[in-house]
Amino acid sequence: MPKEGFHSITVPKKIYEKVSTLVDESDGMLSSPSHVLSEALNIYENLALREKTVPPVQIGDKLVGHNNPVFVIAEIGINHNGSLDTAKKLIDMAVEVGCDAVKFQKRTVEDVYTKEELEKPRENPFGPTNGHLKRGLEFGEKEYKEIDAYCKKKGILWFASPWDLKSVDFLEKFDVPCYKIASATLTDKELLKKIKATGKPVILSTGMSTMQQIKAAVDLLGEQNLVLLHCTSTYPSQHHEQDLHMIRTHRKFFNCPIGFSGHEQGLEPTLAAIALGACVVERHITLDRSMWGSDQAASLEKDGISRICRFVRNFPIYLGSTRKRVHDSEVPIQQKLRKNDTILKK
Repeated sequence: MPKEGFHSITVPKKIYEKVSTLVDESDGMLSSPSHVLSEALNIYENLALREKTVPPVQIGDKLVGHNNPVFVIAEIGINHNGSLDTAKKLIDMAVEVGCDAVKFQKRTVEDVYTKEELEKPRENPFGPTNGHLKRGLEFGEKEYKEIDAYCKKKGILWFASPWDLKSVDFLEKFDVPCYKIASATLTDKELLKKIKATGKPVILSTGMSTMQQIKAAVDLLGEQNLVLLHCTSTYPSQHHEQDLHMIRTHRKFFNCPIGFSGHEQGLEPTLAAIALGACVVERHITLDRSMWGSDQAASLEKDGISRICRFVRNFPIYLGSTRKRVHDSEVPIQQKLRKNDTILKK
């Protein structure tokens, strides 16, 4: 029986012999086989599981990576409520506050939803059924041509998350700079293959997914030209659901830039994500949170997204130097408040 506080394990004879040899040849540095295992785990944690330095991903004219400015995505999604005028106002807002890109969602309604789902009763501004709602929120080629031209005129990148194969073909007409894979479609192997085949950079959200599912998606897409976003798919997500430590976990396990897609009310988790190393942040934006729509409540109005962009610009300044220094501005305070300066005297 193992002594209290210990567990016995069975290992192959060859491994035990190697461990015993290490103990014998260590000149007392390794006291026992368990000491060898403990040191091996420390090495694994400090080396194999350290946060990796990975090359950036080029999205349009922007470099997205951990040694580059944080890339801010303003998710318009379906918050335009089917209005091109509202979409343009949201683009204007994103440009004014300094976002790097705006993002939409694209669906082929009849492919994404079943006939039964579309026929379900659901009162909405477009009619009495769920089908009226889904079709009413969907922009077609005419609207996206205007969005494409408007974003080029305003000097901001735009792209979308396609929810089906036909939507990928649709977006290819506009030569979007990258593709976003929504959390809901992370497990859709055929969609992931279709997006990978475009050769464009991919941003992958990981909400409502296990690590096994995420790894399988990353293995399919490849880590080159991939950006992974930690995400919790509740709208709005609560404080205890943020799990921001996952940003560092993803950085340890995957060789690609890691970011955060937030659905919380307020700003704190997004700001904390940046402090924890997220090199991309994505937030839904709205003209007014009281507007009709399922995503409005978890979205940021102009002041909120503006504060995030301001924090992003100032964050490198906040980080400052890795070497301790006495600032010139501290010297007068030092002279006024420090009465005894004897700590370094012998």
